[in-house]
Amino acid sequence: MVFASLEFLLLFLPAFMLVYAVARPTWRNGVLLIGSWLFYGWLSPAFLLLHVSLTALGWLGGLMLVRTPDGSPSRRRLLAGLIVVNTLVLAWYKYANILAATFNDFLSTYGAMPFDWQKVALPAGLSFIVLQVISYLVDVQRKVVPVERSFANFATYLAMFGHSIAGPIIRYDWVRQELRQRSFTALNFALGARRFMIGMSMKVLVADSLSPLVGVVFAQESPSLLDAWIGCLAYSLQLFFDFAGYSAMAIGLGLMLGFHFPENFNHPYWARNIQDFWRRWHISLSSWLRDYLYIGLGGNRHGAWKTYRNLFLIMLIGGLWHGGDSWNYLLWGAAHGAALCASRLWSRAGFADLPGWLAHGLTLLFVCLAWTLFRAPDFATALQMYAGQFGLQGYALGDALAAALRPVHGLAAALAIACLWLPLLGPWAERRFAQRWSFRAVGALWPVLGFALSFALIASRETVPFLYFQF
Repeated sequence: MVFASLEFLLLFLPAFMLVYAVARPTWRNGVLLIGSWLFYGWLSPAFLLLHVSLTALGWLGGLMLVRTPDGSPSRRRLLAGLIVVNTLVLAWYKYANILAATFNDFLSTYGAMPFDWQKVALPAGLSFIVLQVISYLVDVQRKVVPVERSFANFATYLAMFGHSIAGPIIRYDWVRQELRQRSFTALNFALGARRFMIGMSMKVLVADSLSPLVGVVFAQESPSLLDAWIGCLAYSLQLFFDFAGYSAMAIGLGLMLGFHFPENFNHPYWARNIQDFWRRWHISLSSWLRDYLYIGLGGNRHGAWKTYRNLFLIMLIGGLWHGGDSWNYLLWGAAHGAALCASRLWSRAGFADLPGWLAHGLTLLFVCLAWTLFRAPDFATALQMYAGQFGLQGYALGDALAAALRPVHGLAAALAIACLWLPLLGPWAERRFAQRWSFRAVGALWPVLGFALSFALIASRETVPFLYFQF
């Protein structure tokens, strides 16, 4: 069950919100926990059992940490052991398949028979759950947060259906107070519903509309220059509006329930360098990598060489975290790590800053080229796409893409570009038109109209899963 589905919009969400609204404030965590487990168990009861097991391990691990003498080697070993167990669980479900496939390829290369392998299914949201458990345990060790002694509160924190499947990565400290006391008000509900409708429009009207086009391009054996760039740019828009749309929906659902989640995107395609991009894209992940890996490795405190090493390593790990069905994710992380190191080296060397338009353009070009590697199912496909992007396979529009193109694709791309530009014009528009009733009416009504159109599209076609469900 996904947010952009009739099951969620017509069955689960109305029933859950009704029970949540009439429940006493002291019962609402229980309602949220049971509802979230039902939401998660809808996918698979076995995955729900794994989710509950990791929840119990994280909660008991936190209690064990505070009962172990502060600063003792045994406490550090306990924390390390808890992190290793969580990491191994994630590694098994996420990387067992690709390791088995790579080993079979190695055997086939030398004429040996590959062994039989039953693919391991990746539980939805496992990557996000594991990162949240690790951040909680480390924060307890660092005394950033007190240990949570209520299993129900801790389980509610991990299970909240609004963000448990595809983020944002919520830290316990961000919701600790609201787990105990929060305001369930009409204003919060209205603001949250508006944000949810905006996220739904981003997902359905833009991302889902561009999805078939992207699939056609990346399935071609020798895409032309025009094919490859249309596919690359379409995927760059699809990925942003899919994931940012999910994040907006998660933030909106949280606000409807009385939680205030931080923003996960801040106009990333307007970044002027790669550091700026990672301060704007998937903010909850980039800040997690910074606070729990980069700083843990020493950050920039031990000289230039170790600083560059740490930058490269965290992006390598970040790339690997994104997927276990292709080594392309690791290469994508390596490319971003190298770009971060190069950008830092440029600024430390004292070179002049590039003009704004050039800095923005080069950053966007690099990001889009890297998305090609991210989207391609394997390295050979990525190489074919790059060959097309550099004009090595012809220039004209290919027959497959010409047959697939529809006016709706152009409308979706135009809507996406307008949505990327309009926030930058917001302050100017408010100064010029804020007093006009038509301006205020459009601002109030467009999310409702976008949601109504999205609902109609959902009802008329198959549900399209969120891209980040696979990560």
